[in-house]
Amino acid sequence: MRVHVTDLIDGDRLSNDTFNEYGLHVLSKGTVLNSQEISRLFQHRVDYVDIDQRVSETSEGRTLESTINPRWLPTVQPLYENAVKNFEGLFTQASTQGKIDVNEVSQMFQPLLNNLQLERDVVSMLLLLNTQDEYTYQHSVQVGMLSYYLATWVGYTNEDAVQVGKAGFLHDIGKCRIDEQILNKPGKLTSEEYEEVKKHTIYGHEIISKAFDEPFIAFGALQHHERNDGSGYPHGLTGEAIHPVSKIIAVVDIYSAMISQRVYQQKRDLLFVLKELYRLSFKELDPYTAHTFIKHMMPNFIGKQVELVSGESGIIVMTHPTEFFRPLIQIGDKFIDMAVEREYEIKQVLL
Repeated sequence: MRVHVTDLIDGDRLSNDTFNEYGLHVLSKGTVLNSQEISRLFQHRVDYVDIDQRVSETSEGRTLESTINPRWLPTVQPLYENAVKNFEGLFTQASTQGKIDVNEVSQMFQPLLNNLQLERDVVSMLLLLNTQDEYTYQHSVQVGMLSYYLATWVGYTNEDAVQVGKAGFLHDIGKCRIDEQILNKPGKLTSEEYEEVKKHTIYGHEIISKAFDEPFIAFGALQHHERNDGSGYPHGLTGEAIHPVSKIIAVVDIYSAMISQRVYQQKRDLLFVLKELYRLSFKELDPYTAHTFIKHMMPNFIGKQVELVSGESGIIVMTHPTEFFRPLIQIGDKFIDMAVEREYEIKQVLL
């Protein structure tokens, strides 16, 4: 079947080789399309492609499967939920015994990681997997997943990225020594309670150092609240004094916390969260790490509907490599390059 590139969805498979108007080969027959491939088609100004018949089509030719319901969900969701459940046991073990088992960490995190190594729609994935339950455990699993992704994006080998993922997975293990009433307090913490919470970085470093030979896994727990400008804790480190792995975890820790639904906060619009990371990158967060995360997350918005400040609705069809928040959007039959037409502003992404 022949479709316009704006009608493509993740999972479509090309039935023929695709070439641009100059005869340059763009994508091969059999390619399974995701946001990156669809973006590539737009960049080469390909209008139409041939794809295999979609399994779930109605007689009118409209797909029944939403792009917010990826085909991989039945595989990943039980692994994700199992990792969250198992992390609770790890948390309890660290609390009662003051230590964790390295092999157990691998057994609970690796199966999930094995299904992450084919890069997918990270935005949709975390939205679909996110629940209101067990924030501390779920947050740790999310930070582990995102730390793995970001490590690969900034240039780590896959083997090293796995270790960075484990560091992210364990970054909050020190909270096992913090009173639950403080951790789950719905209102603002007192200054005394906040000082106690800050100690989770030191506790985590102690617990992880007893189990892992790789020092940076423990550094991830110790330094993920340190900030480039020295405003973080526990030691007020600045710039190069902060381990690169800790800089990775700092970025994804904030992202995961801000997209999560908790008793004391509403989850924020995802574009707002990325804009906040961008703002923080000029003072508190490492700019290269934060910008790399944003650059790789934005293509996941391709195909998503947006509401503009003007009240109009459109679809993101391509993202900009440097103008992160000014993508190419389609409104009806017209295409608007927000990097050029500066009067347009996105109010929210509708997922």
